[in-house]
Amino acid sequence: MAARRTGKAAPAPDELMAALRRFIRAKGSDFLRDDNVSSIGVGYKQRDGKPTKEISVQFTVRRKAQPEELEALGTTALPPVVVVDGFEVPTDVLQRQYKADFRVVSEAAAVDRKTRIDPIAPGASVGHVKVSAGTIGCIVYDKVDGTPYVLSNWHVLHGPDGELGEDVVQPGKHDDNRVDRNRLGRLVRSYLGKAGDCAIASIEDRAYDANAIELDVAVTQIGEPELGDKVVKSGRTTGVTHGVVRRVDTLVKIDYGGAEGEQEIGGFEIGVDPRNAPADGEISSGGDSGAAWIFKLGNGRPSKVLAGLHFAGEGGGDPDEHALACLPRSVFEKLEVTLDPPSVVVAQAVPTGYDADFLGVRVDAPALTDATKDDAVLLDGSERIDYTHFSLAMSRSRKFALWVAWNIDGGALKKLDRSGIPFVKDPRLPADVQTGDELYKNNRLDRGHIARRADLIWGTAAVADKANTDSFFFTNITPQMDDFNQSAKAGLWGRLEDALFADVEVDDLRVSVSGGPVFNADDRVFRTVALPREFWKVITFAVDGELRTRAFLLTQNLDQLEALDLDEFRVFQVGVAEVEERTGLVFPAVLHEADTVGVEVLEGAGRGPLAGVEDIDWG
Repeated sequence: MAARRTGKAAPAPDELMAALRRFIRAKGSDFLRDDNVSSIGVGYKQRDGKPTKEISVQFTVRRKAQPEELEALGTTALPPVVVVDGFEVPTDVLQRQYKADFRVVSEAAAVDRKTRIDPIAPGASVGHVKVSAGTIGCIVYDKVDGTPYVLSNWHVLHGPDGELGEDVVQPGKHDDNRVDRNRLGRLVRSYLGKAGDCAIASIEDRAYDANAIELDVAVTQIGEPELGDKVVKSGRTTGVTHGVVRRVDTLVKIDYGGAEGEQEIGGFEIGVDPRNAPADGEISSGGDSGAAWIFKLGNGRPSKVLAGLHFAGEGGGDPDEHALACLPRSVFEKLEVTLDPPSVVVAQAVPTGYDADFLGVRVDAPALTDATKDDAVLLDGSERIDYTHFSLAMSRSRKFALWVAWNIDGGALKKLDRSGIPFVKDPRLPADVQTGDELYKNNRLDRGHIARRADLIWGTAAVADKANTDSFFFTNITPQMDDFNQSAKAGLWGRLEDALFADVEVDDLRVSVSGGPVFNADDRVFRTVALPREFWKVITFAVDGELRTRAFLLTQNLDQLEALDLDEFRVFQVGVAEVEERTGLVFPAVLHEADTVGVEVLEGAGRGPLAGVEDIDWG
């Protein structure tokens, strides 16, 4: 970990990133007062020109210099470390400068992106009548009345010479100077500052298609980028290009000219994805401003989640290829817009827990036997307890979930911060039927999610936020050793869903999952609580309309709370029938029929644990 202790316990990664964000928001402008400092952000420290895994506060400067040259440049030395919430975090200094991507050059051949199109679409040329050209990022909607708008940058739709209410044209004036013929609408709102470089224009003289050109996907959610995230964009000039997030919580200085002059803009930085590098090395160029950077799924396809709004690239003479993007949450707040069309806002207002019809074929949650029904905690007379995107049944005697069932919309997953969300007992249930912090304090037990937080945060912004919070109820938590997540074999358990999306063409990117602990009579008792040492998971999906189910078992030996051999963790692929036998639950017949992996292979003599995701038989 990059942070070095200066008197208290080292922070968790999420806590460190949250602290660094607060530090940059509070102190970033002070560093940018130095004319030589062009930006400050959080990134992996570079050594010998290559990124490490060490988190650092990363400065960029217009010119790197030796200590004896600093005075002549009118600058001062940057600190080797900064202290953030009592921890020393190393710094990194790179030579970079930035410019807004709206200065364009002539091109010989016209392409669809640079011509008048109807319906308009993200990725096409657009601009204020006094601006050269930029890119339509996406279609957004007024938060109050649902009016559709095009979203792009301030310097594309407004510019230093523009005013609210003036005309916006598609394509931009640089691509076709017949502005009277190409009127799209008018400039409605704009903002330029730390929250972003953004503006919206009305769509008055054209129809619209929300699917981005060449990507054929419409963003429906906003996300928050993290280091290493893969992203893709569709821009007016460079078309479809791929990148990797390499700095977050970045504050950069850019000279916009005119009355606005030099401005500090917040966002994140994107570098070239080495596995999808563009032929000419350029992930963005003049005219790409306003393009939407979209998160990519594990299988390389674009998701429906907006990562950011492109607004700048490297300055002239800078050999390092990179791009800058604004954070969508701050942009949407400033412009008072949403990605939800009016009809969708109402339809998604009330989440109802696990959806048995999510896959188009009814897949009910596990049923309890007569014996387990007597042990179930009831809420309003029902053993099923609903949360956002998941439901569960609780064991009164064991104080953990008997089962948890959840739905995953892989095309609409979001990335939301988990910092500041507490683990709490569900106030709807008696406290004495739930296991809380009384078990986890001052020992090596961690709180482990049954339904993964990352699986649940999809839907509208409000619904995803609620799912994020709901995932931290202790009803969705079971104890794990603190070494659990460090084990390669145990880590496989948390990657099963990701492996499915990466390896299988899942219909509509939709998956239903159920999971939970296996209760055994000889489970070890610790602090009056019997600790499960086995867990199960059943994953259901469709391929070309055919339903498939795969079941897995994790065995966890908790004989030693002081010294645990990591080799004791094992993940097995098993049959649904075996999960039934071990748990006493009853799975619907449709799951048994969809469990097409041979029983003789899974339950025969000599079967071994999975060594990696490549050993999984998805069928």
